[in-house]
Amino acid sequence: MHRPFGRHELGQNFLVDSTVPASLATVVAGWEPRPLLELGAGDGALTAALLELERPLTAIELDPQRVQSLRHRFGERARVHQGDLVTERLDRPVDVVSNVPFGLTTPLLRRLLQAPRWSHALLLLQWEVARKRAAVGGTTQLTALWWPWFEFGLRERVPARAFRPVPAVDGGVLEIARRAGPLVPDTARADYQRLVTEVFAGRGRGVVDVVARRSGRPVAHLWARELGLSGRALARDLDATAWARLYRLTHGSG
Repeated sequence: MHRPFGRHELGQNFLVDSTVPASLATVVAGWEPRPLLELGAGDGALTAALLELERPLTAIELDPQRVQSLRHRFGERARVHQGDLVTERLDRPVDVVSNVPFGLTTPLLRRLLQAPRWSHALLLLQWEVARKRAAVGGTTQLTALWWPWFEFGLRERVPARAFRPVPAVDGGVLEIARRAGPLVPDTARADYQRLVTEVFAGRGRGVVDVVARRSGRPVAHLWARELGLSGRALARDLDATAWARLYRLTHGSG
């Protein structure tokens, strides 16, 4: 028997407001045309909107009954595969779109950011998570770890009533774009991320003081002066440029 709404054990919250898939597809339409990979297709509300863009589309869905329903609905217009978005291959030359099951947000983000080749991602997440990843109201460690290679932007807020079952919180649309020219070389990723982790570990202390204890006061003061940072600035106050400049100064690359 077909289930009209999401299965709680799969963490599914399906879109029932048709304006939301249309809005997401409009964002995707502004990107350079590439094949699309949709993760967690559900009942196909977003799939249908993406197909209007007339780009090759592969839709991944975990629920086998919904896989069959999607294949029947869309036929050869979309390639529909049964799979788990937490384990699905992401190292493809595609753009990624997903109404992410809220319980899988962090695992998917971590896998996505570590995967090569994809260019853009548009993710419907919990509102507060989307805000944090876009550094609205302060930078988090996860965002800082990946900022030299990706740009993060907050697109819109999606009310809880747009989903069924209705979740306890609103959704938020996060856009991620791989930078054409990274701010830190790919070969330096491990060293850069180690630096970010060490700076964030100095919780409660001004970031200039943390950097001074790690790399010396001349480096810390030069960095702060160049970027106009006060002695009370915290790690959460730094933007992508500040993090990249800090890495270059502390690793002797000017």
